[in-house]
Amino acid sequence: MKNPSVDTHLLPADRAGYEPLLAVDNLHVEFQTRQGVVRAVNGVSYSVNAGETLAVLGESGSGKSVTAQAIMGILDMPPARIPKGEVRFHGTDLLTMRDEDRGQIRGRRIAMIFQDALSALNPVFTVGWQIGEMFRVHQGMSKRDARRKAVELMDRVRIPGAKSRVDDFPHQFSGGMRQRIMIAMAIALDPEILIADEPTTALDVTVQAQIMGLLAELQQESDMGLILITHDLGVVADVADKIAVMYGGRIVEHASVFDGYRAPAHPYTKGLLESIPRVDLKGQELYAIKGMPPNLLDMPTGCAFHPRCPYRKENCVTDVPPLYTVSDTRGSACHYWREVLDDGSR
Repeated sequence: MKNPSVDTHLLPADRAGYEPLLAVDNLHVEFQTRQGVVRAVNGVSYSVNAGETLAVLGESGSGKSVTAQAIMGILDMPPARIPKGEVRFHGTDLLTMRDEDRGQIRGRRIAMIFQDALSALNPVFTVGWQIGEMFRVHQGMSKRDARRKAVELMDRVRIPGAKSRVDDFPHQFSGGMRQRIMIAMAIALDPEILIADEPTTALDVTVQAQIMGLLAELQQESDMGLILITHDLGVVADVADKIAVMYGGRIVEHASVFDGYRAPAHPYTKGLLESIPRVDLKGQELYAIKGMPPNLLDMPTGCAFHPRCPYRKENCVTDVPPLYTVSDTRGSACHYWREVLDDGSR
C-alpha cells in the first residue's frame, strides 16, 4: 500500500485556486433507449495529478467505463448525451473543444488501455504494424522507423524476443502479452494521462501482478497521471494513491487508498473489501454483498444502495445522501458514515 502521507486531493473544489492535471467536475452522462433514459453517470467529480494514481472502483454498470469514455471523447452521441459537467485538462474543458482539437489530445496526451485486448487489437494486422501506426499517423514516421519504434516499445513493456515477434499477429500471443501490447500502444506517444480500463481482467493472479507492476513502473518513469478502472480492490492496493468508489452512476466514497482500505466510510466500500478472499480466513464462508446492482432505468428511491445495505434506516429509503465531508481529503455518500467508519476501525 502506498505511503499514506501522499497528497490525496480529489475534488476540484477542495483547494481554492488549485487546478489538477485532469479534473472531472459534476459530469452527467445519459443514454436514450427504447425503454427510457439511462442515467449512467450522475454528477461524478474526481481528479488526478501528474505522477498520481487514482483507482476508480465498482461493480459492472456503476459508470466507471462510461466516465472514462466521456473523458476520451469516444462515446457514441447519440444515443449518449452529456447534459452537464466539465472535463478539464490543464484547466481547459475538453467537452467544449472542437472535434479536431480534441483529436490532437486523444491518444497523444490522454491515452487509454481498453478492457479486452483481443477485441481491441485488429486480428488481420501484425502487432508491430498496430503499434507503429501511432507514429505513422501522429508523427508522420516512415514504415521502417515506425517498426523500429514498435520493437523498442515491445522491449520496454518486456515482451521477450520483441525483434522476432514484432511481425506476429495478436492471436499468437497469450492474454498477458496482448495486454502488454495494448500498454505499448497507449504509452507510445508519452501521454500525460493514462486510463487503464480493467487492465487485468481474465488474467491469472501472477500475470495480474506483473501487469500492475509494469504500469506502476512506467508511471514512475514518465510521471504521468494514471486512472485505474477496476472492480477488484485487491489488485490496486499497492499501486494507487487514492480511490473513488462508484455505485449506480455516483461516487459514494473517495479517500486515500490508506484510509479507504483501513476503515471504509461507506457500506458498499466495506462490502467490497470484505468480499476479497483472504488466506487468514481459510475455511470460512466468503462474504458477498446481497442483492444485485440497481437497474439504471428504475433506480431505487433515496440511497441507491439501500436495498442491499445492512446499515439501512428509514431515511435511507427516502432521502438521497449528499457526499458528506469525512475529512479534508475524504467523502462518503452515506447518512450513517460515522457508524460504518467506527465498525471498520475496530
